[in-house]
Amino acid sequence: MLSVAIIGASGYTGAELLRLLAAHPTFDVALATGDSQAGTPVRELYPSLAAAYGDRRFDEVDVAAAATADVVFLGLPHGASQGIVPALRAAGAKRIVDLAADFRLKDPALYPRWYHDEHQAPELLADFVYGLPEVYREELVGASMVATPGCYPTAGTLSLLPVARAGLIDRGAIIVDAASGVSGAGRPPKAHTTFCAVDEDFSAYGLLDHRHTPEMEMLLDATVLFTPHLAPMNRGILATSYARPAPGRQTELSTAKLLELYREHYADEPFVVVTDGSPSTKATLGSNVAQVTVRYDERTGFVVGICAIDNLTKGASGAAVQCANIICGLPETSGLPIVGVYP
Repeated sequence: MLSVAIIGASGYTGAELLRLLAAHPTFDVALATGDSQAGTPVRELYPSLAAAYGDRRFDEVDVAAAATADVVFLGLPHGASQGIVPALRAAGAKRIVDLAADFRLKDPALYPRWYHDEHQAPELLADFVYGLPEVYREELVGASMVATPGCYPTAGTLSLLPVARAGLIDRGAIIVDAASGVSGAGRPPKAHTTFCAVDEDFSAYGLLDHRHTPEMEMLLDATVLFTPHLAPMNRGILATSYARPAPGRQTELSTAKLLELYREHYADEPFVVVTDGSPSTKATLGSNVAQVTVRYDERTGFVVGICAIDNLTKGASGAAVQCANIICGLPETSGLPIVGVYP
């Protein structure tokens, strides 16, 4: 068995890590900190975890104890990891998987632009591997520090990755429209995520400046106009992405050809399913699977890629476990569900 520490286990991504790790054949949770929830029984905050964790309580944050684990997961709000990662490294942490955005971007100048603050540990940015295995699997093998993607960039990128890699689309103007369930805003209550605010509503936010934009631009090597939306559901992301054909490539495009390209591109990916139909968030609920499809509209000349994921699994904690499996030399699929919950 390999020991695991979760710093920030009381949030939604932390709870999802606890759910997934309870069924993992190799990872054993040695430490699960809760910050303000320290001392609270896990089952009290998340009754769904009662059978797996019994009377266990959330631990106090203990960097020295966490550093002794084989893998440290960080499920903290943005900005917090920048302070704790140097301390974990100094304490001898072997492997760190950060679920926040603190180490996703290589250029420290991007943090003031998109996160409105200077990066506090810019010297460590180059040491992190971006944790999207469908793009950086080779770099993840043997890595010691991983920055898992944002949930929106995972869905937006997977929706267009095959055509971007094939050079079939114009990288100068890609549009990504995506809708997320309310759990993407985190567990602490906020005025705009209460039941009365969200129920029977659908709204866009983060107009023109959402912080996940530079991740998609990095992954697709393109200029991206990204508009996120808040949907009245608990979990899930549906990304619908639009791109123009690259100059001179229009004659190579048709829906049938693009679907064949997607199937070839994702043929060896254990967590990507290419479907002829339209992906739905319900089909991915609770699984680490992304469902994707693609169309070419001859009338308007647009390529349309669609991807559905569970924002807490493939969009966060499932991706973190997938990366941890890779860096520890375990089968990539260990402990990760490929079947969603339905109905």
